[in-house]
Amino acid sequence: MKIEDIKKLIELGEGYHLELKKSLDKTFIEEVCAFINSSGGKIILGVTDKGVIEGIKTDNTIRSKIQDTLKQIEPAIDIKISVIENLIVVDVPQGIEKPYGCSRGFFVRIGPNSQKLTRNEIVSFFEKEGRIRFDELENRKADFDSDFDEKTFSSFLKLSGISPTIDRKYLLKNLDCLREDNKLTNGGVLFFTKSTEFLIMQATVVCVLYKGNEKLHILDKKDFDTNIIENIENAILFVNRHTNLAYKIEHIRREEIPEIPEIALREAIINAVCHRDYFQKGSNVMVEVFDNRVEISSPGSIPSDLKSEDFGTKSVVRNPVVASLLHRADYIEKIGTGISRIRNAVRDHGHSTVEFVFTGFFTVRFSRGEPTVEKMSEKMSEKMSEKMSEKILMLIKENPKISASELSISIGKTQRTIERKLSEMKKDRIIKRIGPDRGGHWDVLDE
Repeated sequence: MKIEDIKKLIELGEGYHLELKKSLDKTFIEEVCAFINSSGGKIILGVTDKGVIEGIKTDNTIRSKIQDTLKQIEPAIDIKISVIENLIVVDVPQGIEKPYGCSRGFFVRIGPNSQKLTRNEIVSFFEKEGRIRFDELENRKADFDSDFDEKTFSSFLKLSGISPTIDRKYLLKNLDCLREDNKLTNGGVLFFTKSTEFLIMQATVVCVLYKGNEKLHILDKKDFDTNIIENIENAILFVNRHTNLAYKIEHIRREEIPEIPEIALREAIINAVCHRDYFQKGSNVMVEVFDNRVEISSPGSIPSDLKSEDFGTKSVVRNPVVASLLHRADYIEKIGTGISRIRNAVRDHGHSTVEFVFTGFFTVRFSRGEPTVEKMSEKMSEKMSEKMSEKILMLIKENPKISASELSISIGKTQRTIERKLSEMKKDRIIKRIGPDRGGHWDVLDE
């Protein structure tokens, strides 16, 4: 850089990327640290903060002193020092291993000034830069003996194809869910506890049905605060209950077409609980159903190191333990493909649209179209209903503890359809439910 270029910079005055210093003083290292933690910049020694060029010694002694001062920066980073006539120019790059500290603390650039970070600001900075992962931290509220849920853990092992013969605590530690001192991590709490209500309150998934298209009149509201996988399934079921089905009839077969493609809905809800910012303690994942749309919102916009133009093609994992466990349980096919799957499913479906909105929250917004129902004959409808009842009865007799989701898989109908049929059969006193949904069983009453 030539002296003419330096003079032009000096004329512009101090700013976000420029600091003028008369001499090498105690605050020099603070300015360097601030530039590294921000977007980089230049420090020109030998100029007053008013822009008056007074010059400075440029011999080996002062340059060695600058180099020794720069050794305070941790982690180490290469910084270029140039001598231009009677000035010294220090070119400070933006750091790629933020945050950087020095002997005087942590600093960032705020406009034309450098500001020291408080303890809470340092924590926030670490979170923003992804240096602290929420799901890897120890949860101090959780007690392993009273909060760990064996049934949930066993269910996860089945979904993941992991042998149940492996020592439980050894496996949990290798999954990054348990510390060496047998303390559960936040990831362990999210997946393997009976309830997150008092352990991670922001993990609750809130589902709301509104009357109309505004948030004025609530018709139904559910707060789901069990493990992360059950929360996903419950949120999907909530939307399915409160949206419509269209029917396509070809001969004797009837195809059910949901308003929102099931793949897209599932991916949106999984992404919301997987990639949300769990450090935002006052916010929950929201699943909201309006007359004209369905919105799934998660706290935290896209990560700071993911450019908006790369959205949907590249992935920055905010919660690596959560993502890894969901992948093991086959809830995520491949990390980074969720947005593409949503877009493709909506395109192929043809009856809905999708919009992605970035604010302090990340929102996926699906439009709801008017259902076009091709009606079948009454006789055909009754025949199909009878066949479904027969299949359900047969499966219940074989396994009285069978769940609605298991019936759905066996019969090849949506879970919502099965639950509606079960409700009819209970009302007609064909079957009876004994005990709760989890742990109960069915009784057949028509024998």
